[in-house]
Amino acid sequence: MPITLIVNGEERATQAAPMTPLLDVLREEFFLTGAKAVCREGFCGACTVHADGIARMSCLMPVGLAQGCAITTVEAIAADGVLSPLQQALEDHDVVQCGMCFPGMVMSLTKFLEQNAHPSRDEMKTALAGNICRCTGYERIIDAVLALTNAPQAAE
Repeated sequence: MPITLIVNGEERATQAAPMTPLLDVLREEFFLTGAKAVCREGFCGACTVHADGIARMSCLMPVGLAQGCAITTVEAIAADGVLSPLQQALEDHDVVQCGMCFPGMVMSLTKFLEQNAHPSRDEMKTALAGNICRCTGYERIIDAVLALTNAPQAAE
């Protein structure tokens, strides 16, 4: 029996077993490779997607639980080839290095900024707790977001 999802606004169906990680369906069946398979244990945040508007680790979400959900991947954050303001801020501050964590960071921060448009540096640190980056360093990421939101840049 097919499992039906709404992925980036488009109805999609899979015949995958219900316990198959959503991440695998997105990458292997739907060819949406933005979400990265890094730790596969929910620690790194590289596979973050939005499921019915909630940031979730797609490596931990069985596709069967996504039946009928609206799934948004990083591929849908830019509109018509134009980066979102967050993506542009991260680009302008030269944040991206290897790129493995970046899609998950974009997804987590997009959701965070929807809920807190003017975060403090400490709130940013808390928001990034579920995303691991080994290349860039978090300060440049935080600086980029604070510049976007016009928040004070002083380190606390």
